Amino acid sequence: MIAARFRSFHATHNGTRRKHNEDTWVDRPDLGIWAVADGAGGHQAGELASGMIADALGSLPPERSVPELASDVRARIAATHLALREEAERRGGDTMIASTLVTLLAHGEHFACLWAGDSRAYLLRDGEMRQITKDHSLVQELVDDGTITAEAAEHHPHANVITRAVGADIGELVLDEVSGLVRRGDRFLLCSDGLCKIVPSRQMADLLRSDDGLPPPEALIDAALALNAADNVTAVTIEVL
Repeated sequence: MIAARFRSFHATHNGTRRKHNEDTWVDRPDLGIWAVADGAGGHQAGELASGMIADALGSLPPERSVPELASDVRARIAATHLALREEAERRGGDTMIASTLVTLLAHGEHFACLWAGDSRAYLLRDGEMRQITKDHSLVQELVDDGTITAEAAEHHPHANVITRAVGADIGELVLDEVSGLVRRGDRFLLCSDGLCKIVPSRQMADLLRSDDGLPPPEALIDAALALNAADNVTAVTIEVL
């Protein structure tokens, strides 16, 4: 198989009610790494957390295999997690400096997706879009044990409560991972919950599938803003050429 080439785009917006944007992204097709991080803990905390993640990932060495990239990502995110915990303890009180993370790694015909929290990755293949990550959230746990339905989870009062994040007071951080082979024409979407929790999945798939008009991340964010998205909204799309 000929090594795959990738084309990617990114876009972000404060949302309709936020003065600051605590989301950060990585869009580095030259390194084979893309990511979205959604900061939590307030303006000065959330931006710090997501920014430290982006800095750690954006400085990875080039020409690495996917297993090597994944190992490097785990090591750097573990170090970032500890640094954020130390900073939170230094500030004292109930300070939280944390961020979700979803990252896509790709080299040759291989890919891996690693994540913590409720920022998501989707894969559009053969015209059909599916979510390839699983939220680390309270409502996902309720869905898993049968307490509520997936539809009810979208409107649950605790829908924003996450159970895992970089910098959160959870002890050792574990990143979940899925991996596989890419195919020509595959399109990946990485996004913060400001997008996927307001734009219906069918509409997201239509916009990710489209080759008309705006790059997909811009079209996706426009769709979220049209629905009065209050939260920060960030999207990164990656196409296998």
